[in-house]
Amino acid sequence: MKRAPRNLTDQLSKRSKKFFIKIFNAYELESHHLELLAQAAECLDRIDDSRLRIKKDGAYILDRFKNLKPHPGLKEIAQEKITFARLIRELNLDVEPGTGELGRPPGIFK
Repeated sequence: MKRAPRNLTDQLSKRSKKFFIKIFNAYELESHHLELLAQAAECLDRIDDSRLRIKKDGAYILDRFKNLKPHPGLKEIAQEKITFARLIRELNLDVEPGTGELGRPPGIFK
């Protein structure tokens, strides 16, 4: 088992660190990929933080005019999910080594 760089994992939560280490051990990543992986793990932490805040405050909050509006954390979660997906896509982790084929695998019905 390889050792994950501490400078990239020190600030991560337990859940995000587990995610980072799982990917780190499963793939051969270059240094720039490690930075992308750390950023993706940080996205998971920000999503968790926003979810906790929404759980505490509720999905809707009152503005200064006493009107209900969506919690700002909802927008934060949506943006972090997009960022996470882009970072993971950039890492290209879902590619099967050695197949040489691009695109989706064939379906079971022909």
